[in-house]
Amino acid sequence: MIDLHTHSVFSDGELIPAELAQRALAAGYHVLAVTDHVDHSNIDFVIPRVVKVCSKITRQGAITALPGVEITHVAPDDIAALADEARKLGAKIVIVHGETIVEPVPAGTNLAALKASIDILAHPGLITEEETRLAAQRNIFLEITTRKGHSYTNGHVARMARKFKAGLLLNNDAHAPADFVGRSMATAIARGAGLDDDEISVMFENSQRMVQKACV
Repeated sequence: MIDLHTHSVFSDGELIPAELAQRALAAGYHVLAVTDHVDHSNIDFVIPRVVKVCSKITRQGAITALPGVEITHVAPDDIAALADEARKLGAKIVIVHGETIVEPVPAGTNLAALKASIDILAHPGLITEEETRLAAQRNIFLEITTRKGHSYTNGHVARMARKFKAGLLLNNDAHAPADFVGRSMATAIARGAGLDDDEISVMFENSQRMVQKACV
């Protein structure tokens, strides 16, 4: 299993990165990305520390830990510059916190994110046709999430992705040990979103492709 969207104590997660990785390993994961929430106030603090600890965890060999970031609740006009800064600081996975229906994310976030140099648009809520087309054109993955609240629109995201041939990933958006679901539950959640077995297989393969790209 792969989870490319997790949080540590560097944002609103419960665990330091080393324990986050160990808990993921115990839950059956072999790759995770540590993608803490950032804005202008903390991006230069968080990423170097996550880069350092992820390198150490990966060298130990039990699980691959990728340094990443989730750009969160910033003005849409600032997303592209923050994504570029995250890359320069060493983030291998760049996520933007999409327009989930359960938080007051600034309008225009999805579209601005999809025009920026990012890898994943997390929990994009009621994503539009224009936005989904752009995700497909730019090979940016849309997230199917197991997280409470954010998962309310999984079915809509799945339908839009199918219609416009956008790529999907399944992530836990893990903040605590109990958030890591196994493959069986992940598959059930994907089926609940309306994906068939072939689409689910492709979704899991997409995660592996994302890891391979990040590790180049």
